[in-house]
Amino acid sequence: MYHNPVLLKQSVDDLVTNPDGTYVDCTFGGGGHSREILSRLSEKGRLFSFDQDLDALKNTIDDPRFTLINQNFRFLENSLLMYGISQIDGVLADLGVSSHQFDEAERGFSTRSDAPLDMRMNVMQGLDAKRVINDYEEEQLADIFYYYGELREARKLARDIVHHRKNKSINTTEDLKKLFSYLPPHKVNKFYAQLFQAIRIEVNQELEVLKEMLVQAYNVLRPEGRLVVISYHSLEDRLVKRFLKNGMFEGEPQRDIYGNYTKAFELVKSKAIIPDDKEIEENSRARSAKMRTGIKVG
Repeated sequence: MYHNPVLLKQSVDDLVTNPDGTYVDCTFGGGGHSREILSRLSEKGRLFSFDQDLDALKNTIDDPRFTLINQNFRFLENSLLMYGISQIDGVLADLGVSSHQFDEAERGFSTRSDAPLDMRMNVMQGLDAKRVINDYEEEQLADIFYYYGELREARKLARDIVHHRKNKSINTTEDLKKLFSYLPPHKVNKFYAQLFQAIRIEVNQELEVLKEMLVQAYNVLRPEGRLVVISYHSLEDRLVKRFLKNGMFEGEPQRDIYGNYTKAFELVKSKAIIPDDKEIEENSRARSAKMRTGIKVG
């Protein structure tokens, strides 16, 4: 299976309220969410799905209501305008790396395989993990590890990498892991997950891309349109939660004399939806998923 969609029924239940409407799936992948959305639409409904990964294009759906756009979802607004679409009824974004990308060892996403340091979701882009690890200054690396991987020993890690690469470049995931072979076994799995996450976020500019998509989704949604986002780590979820609350990523909204502010969205549920035990048992990658849904205030 290319990708096992997470929170499939719950996300599409929240998303599709108008069978005749126009919807966007920001992360097509294996097409699981897109196929479920199409099953809820009438003949008048339309679905535009985005994916920058060339491998995902092989999963395209033969349906006149469906259009697959080979673009990063940071270009959501302009891409829709090219098809004459300025307003839509809902946006779904299932963030993170697909099962296929993890399972294809040569992509370098997995901590389990010895593979080239790559981690690009779009293999046509220039920046890859090898360049980040071998070319970034020590301070840049430390910031990435601290802010994107939430690793407290970020400065030491960066120093170790810079010291090693003076003599020999770091070309593969195994090269990188060997630098930290001194770690106690009980800390290894969590450490490598955080380290690889930090590098991947930098390579793909994931947090900046997410912010751009959220703003553009708000712009193109009709009043009462729905934004559904499934995130997989606290950095993403924090941005999504804050944006759905007040339409901002930092700072405080302007309030009136009574302390009220204009909301961007009404939340469908105050707390994030998480997969149940059955789904986690069937799909371990669903374990960290959190889903939040907002309805655009008219």
